Amino acid sequence: MLKRVLFVILLSFSEVASPYGACATPEYSIQAILYGTSPDVPVAELVVGGPKDVKIVVADVIWLIQGGGHTILFDSGFHRDTFAKQFPTNDYLRPDEAVKLTGVEPGQVTDIVISHAHWDHMGGIDLFPKAQVWIQAEEYRYYTMTAWQPGGDHGGIDPEDVTELVRINTEGRLHMVGGDDVEIFPGIRAYTGGRHTYASQYLRVDGKLPYVLASDNCYLYLNLTSHLASATFSGADHAANIANQARMIELAGSPDRVVPGHDELQFQRYHAVGRVAKIR
Repeated sequence: MLKRVLFVILLSFSEVASPYGACATPEYSIQAILYGTSPDVPVAELVVGGPKDVKIVVADVIWLIQGGGHTILFDSGFHRDTFAKQFPTNDYLRPDEAVKLTGVEPGQVTDIVISHAHWDHMGGIDLFPKAQVWIQAEEYRYYTMTAWQPGGDHGGIDPEDVTELVRINTEGRLHMVGGDDVEIFPGIRAYTGGRHTYASQYLRVDGKLPYVLASDNCYLYLNLTSHLASATFSGADHAANIANQARMIELAGSPDRVVPGHDELQFQRYHAVGRVAKIR
């Protein structure tokens, strides 16, 4: 009888205490880190129907998310020069050095979530040697196999980045995200939509006020305010991209909490010190 009573007490305690300890969502901090800029880019190259005679400075950004025992990078920038001549970058600071501006050493980064496989987003995965890497399973499959076969499309993909991705997989540090609306950390969910690459993804970071980090699924605040697709999506995916931008606003609860991938304005909207802006 005594054993039965003790079992009931322990079971009741675990039902109350364990969900709080194991499942409570951390109040993650979010910082945007500017590691370079691309000058004189026509808005029309970023926004479908955008003005052709207006040029802007495009921000090259990675985002640092901290909480719950994790130090997470959303995207990793680049450091190889495969595409550098085609897309010149000013004020460049290698991503691992840029991360140090937040007080985080490269070896302290526990995880990297890759929004998509383009060179300027996946090219820094080898700079953070202890990080677990998260990518959509279909993105990995396509760019490590089909993209390089006849009829495949590997535009903007650096073969050396793909080699690093495969190496990380062989080391047991790669995690495949299985599609849309998947929780990859407590309170951090990955979403897919209109395809910037074969299977790109964006993140919602929960908290008292949720934020959506769009990466290239939404280039600029102008995309959100004008309800226009990002120009790098194929024509067939324009409607899907616009629908997903609306979904981002719904997920964040406000367009003010959707952070576009390459908009320099995020360093004005949020408190910035040098290259680092504190989003939350």
